[in-house]
Amino acid sequence: MAGSYEEGAPVEPSGKRQQFGSRFLSDPARVFHHNAWDNVEWSEEQAAAAEKKVRENSTQRVCQEKQVDYEINAHKYWNNFYKIHENGFFKDRHWLFTEFPELTPSPNQNHLMDMHTENKRSEVTGCRRSEDEPCLTVEQHKCSSNSLRHKTQTLTVEENVTQKLGHLEICADEFPGSSATYRILEVGCGVGNTVFPILQTNNDPGLFVYCCDFSSTAVELVQTNSAYDPSRCFAFVHDLCDEDQSYPIPRHSLDVIILIFVLSAVVPEKMQKALNRLSQLLKPGGMMLLRDYGRYDMAQLRFKKGQCLSENFYVRGDGTRVYFFTQGGNT
Repeated sequence: MAGSYEEGAPVEPSGKRQQFGSRFLSDPARVFHHNAWDNVEWSEEQAAAAEKKVRENSTQRVCQEKQVDYEINAHKYWNNFYKIHENGFFKDRHWLFTEFPELTPSPNQNHLMDMHTENKRSEVTGCRRSEDEPCLTVEQHKCSSNSLRHKTQTLTVEENVTQKLGHLEICADEFPGSSATYRILEVGCGVGNTVFPILQTNNDPGLFVYCCDFSSTAVELVQTNSAYDPSRCFAFVHDLCDEDQSYPIPRHSLDVIILIFVLSAVVPEKMQKALNRLSQLLKPGGMMLLRDYGRYDMAQLRFKKGQCLSENFYVRGDGTRVYFFTQGGNT
């Protein structure tokens, strides 16, 4: 459904986006400068109109047979979405580092990266005579044909690893990114609009980013992206609602888990269990960062009768689903 895949807000004239919690409207002429303000409340009339619209588009529910189809074949609908749009639908989420400063490297990380880069240059210089040395991977990226072959081989290895790790208990010292000191997992990565900005912005040599999606088409698009670096990132297919499927990461190993416009695509009854399983992957003191659709978003108000699955849960015209949350409330 057009307009129901929201992604962000305009930037300030200075080029820096204001973080939520600091967006205060003082000039009514600037009301449309952001899509949300911290100090603006709806009038009673506006709230009543939104509630009426939701009541109207929720009166006719999707039949149970179709609801079962949307659940069982959810991955197929998302595969079709990415086959049609590939990586041209969503824009890279550069607002990430304003809303979630935890994803931004600290100054000492940049200093460490400079030292790491110098060390790598020395390693490459000393290894150029041997074509079998791993450090020559740096040279491979300079040639598109070599790079393509390298990535094709990597995909085969990663697919095998994903299959093998899917139903095994992961050893604490034998998993992708096991040597990293800071680990991030994005669930529902799509085509990498979050992952690649993180990798490009955070140059911490100890960083490793995992990303998964239950659309195999989306994961393939991530893996074949020229910015995909298997030494810093591991993309794999995963259904966060599948209780029998393991993550290729041991418990208590992640610093950050990211879910952006992801939980809303899950049946409300399965959300809490999915979050509980994810929380077991976090280190003590780790954090889970979420951003999603809010109740009475214009995307919700635009739905027509016959697209409602359950209270505040809808299906778009392409078969993908979306739930609209209240802040701090239960689903």
